[in-house]
Amino acid sequence: MRSSILQAIKAATTVLALAFVGQNALAEPRHGIAMYGEPALPLDFVSLPQANPDAPKGGRITFGEAGSFDSLNPFITKGNAPAAVASLTVETLMGRSYDEPFTLYGLLAESIDTDAERSYVTFTLRDGAKFSDGNPVTVDDVLWSFQTLGEQGNPRYLTAWKKIASSEVTGPRTVKFTFTEKDREMPLLLGLRPILEKKQYDGKDFTVTSLDPPIGSGPYMVEKVDTGADITLKKNPNWWGKDLAFNKGLYNFDEIKYVYFSDPTVMFEAFKAGEIDTYRESNPAKWATNYNIPPVQSGEIVKSEIPHKRPSGIDGLVFNTRKPMFADWRVREALTQAFNFELINQTLNGGVNPRIASYFSNSELSGDVSKPATGKVADLLAPFKDQLLPGAVEGYALPVSDGTPANRAGIHKAIDLLSQAGWTVQDGVLKNAAGEPFAFEILLATGESDTIAATEIFVEALKKLGIAAKITTVDSAQYKERTDNYDFDMTHYVRSLSLSPGNEQTLYWGHAGVDKPGTRNWMGMNSPAAEALIKDMVSSTSRADFVAATQALDRVLTTGRYVIPFWYSNISRMAHKKELHYPEHIQIYGDWLGFLPDTWWYQE
Repeated sequence: MRSSILQAIKAATTVLALAFVGQNALAEPRHGIAMYGEPALPLDFVSLPQANPDAPKGGRITFGEAGSFDSLNPFITKGNAPAAVASLTVETLMGRSYDEPFTLYGLLAESIDTDAERSYVTFTLRDGAKFSDGNPVTVDDVLWSFQTLGEQGNPRYLTAWKKIASSEVTGPRTVKFTFTEKDREMPLLLGLRPILEKKQYDGKDFTVTSLDPPIGSGPYMVEKVDTGADITLKKNPNWWGKDLAFNKGLYNFDEIKYVYFSDPTVMFEAFKAGEIDTYRESNPAKWATNYNIPPVQSGEIVKSEIPHKRPSGIDGLVFNTRKPMFADWRVREALTQAFNFELINQTLNGGVNPRIASYFSNSELSGDVSKPATGKVADLLAPFKDQLLPGAVEGYALPVSDGTPANRAGIHKAIDLLSQAGWTVQDGVLKNAAGEPFAFEILLATGESDTIAATEIFVEALKKLGIAAKITTVDSAQYKERTDNYDFDMTHYVRSLSLSPGNEQTLYWGHAGVDKPGTRNWMGMNSPAAEALIKDMVSSTSRADFVAATQALDRVLTTGRYVIPFWYSNISRMAHKKELHYPEHIQIYGDWLGFLPDTWWYQE
């Protein structure tokens, strides 16, 4: 495959005539593509429905970010780079509309072409697409970007790269990728690959962290960097894509600045002082009490609640099952029983937030994990029945405590499960048959105040079981280094999930992540059932089959007891300066990717 890409680049000029003839046999190129069904917007759409095409341009916005950064290359495993570098300075072949589950429209590519089986995809680049240095975006840049990201980039690019059988230039602005297997998501995944300028990296090691920003084709360029402290992006006055329908009403600010804070408390004080312009409040209790401040009372600061219809995802304390003490599901269930959610939720959130019941809570992709599997879901699970943990088929629900600190029922169940797994209390200490005490470390990032508070209550409960758990907090750089290498016993785990999950699920839950550093499989799970269901998801030809496969996967993940779930919210709470505005029509994903700063604008 690798040699075929290089050969395609070199031989492009000799095959153009044949390519033009061959293109007549292809399916008709389209302006967009949906995972299922047809794109909601027609060829002549004016703007995305979640954008205001009449939004005024200009002004600036300053964000606060937790942690720090030491790199401007967000496409590799090493280093910690600001996310905005990828999303605001670099473009992809297709752009995603976050008002649909998973639909793409032409961006760098003017059209996309594939067959009914989606065994290949062809992209035709727009005439006039340019990088910020004025150089045109070429098929050479596309091929180089795909290969470099696949072979040297972050592991999140590897899954799709391995499914490309061949690549070929079929026209002066057209490139075709043929796949190794049936996978309906592949054309969309490739449409979302970042396109970098090959020339910038000539003679350079792509895998090394760098403070040289990538030369992208996006609306912004990096203007100023104070490493680890702040980064400022400035609108490119010569941005080639400013008049595209897809971009109408988007990227309205002239300047975007991100200021980094090691402590969220300090960041909130900076917001109150007017040093940053927005603040996301994840705690409903604080939302009700901490904003009784003069700028809110005077109207200088607005409190907005932004709804969404996306899945809850998973947020909680993850077990590293690579560690022998957490390899037994009964131990993981025991600690889940000891986690007094009702008490913690009342203490931190005033009891407002619902608990995450499964990875796809708050959406049709979840079904009801607490009830027995039926129909297509049961059929999909049947081949793996002997491998699945209790509850996957018959139903599983998280424990519900009485909300008191004692949590007697949960503690008693935990003791029984630990005993079954070979752990007994000896002189007040929980030990295994070899006399080794049950002790472990919970790794957390500095400044995660709510998570730290919840974990402290959990640690106290574990003492009743004779378990010694120690909380260790580290800065963002150390946290990334340790989690990339799975150097933890338990830690805080957050995975946002979309309404159209697909190949990225392999990166989250695939067996390669047991040993390969840098994946998102922090729990170290190795489940043939999960991987088979992911294949079912990406090969489904109907929405109904896709939903069934996802519901089955949800059961495998939830009953794996890999994470002790926290809570979620179906709204985002955003405090912001009154000059900042967003459209009346809220995208179905709400305050997520594609929302802030993308659709917002500044207006006195």
